[in-house]
Amino acid sequence: MDLNFILPTISTSFIVLSAIMMAIGLHKMLKKRDIEGHDKFMTLSAWFALIFFIIYLSKTIFLGNTMFGGPEYLVPYYVTFLISHIILSTTGGVLGGFQVFTGKKRILAKHRKVGMFAAIVWFLTAITGVMVYVLLYVLYPGGETAGLLDAILH
Repeated sequence: MDLNFILPTISTSFIVLSAIMMAIGLHKMLKKRDIEGHDKFMTLSAWFALIFFIIYLSKTIFLGNTMFGGPEYLVPYYVTFLISHIILSTTGGVLGGFQVFTGKKRILAKHRKVGMFAAIVWFLTAITGVMVYVLLYVLYPGGETAGLLDAILH
């Protein structure tokens, strides 16, 4: 059993589940005005995102990051894409935390004001995260495992 493949597969599954729960939660709020259903699905989305992050962080700390194993001429494009994904995911995580906080504390004016922007960033994060997974583990054989900076700067 190769943990360098299994852990990313599991963590990517959680990010997909997070995006699905968010889509359902948004639908419940925007189309049906079901605030209780919205809260439940958005809470599930946040939990799935947190589980993803714990698995990702654990793999990064204990096993390292998988370097891009595709053709050398694609490396600059992959690195640019990866950096944009990292920026999106960091922004999405902060916005997600803000949304959970304002939603649970019922600070609804701020929650509504940031909500759609946060959702768009999160969906882009999920999509680009799945694309990184596909590039690292499906389209090309995973490269060697290395520390985070080595994987980005290689």
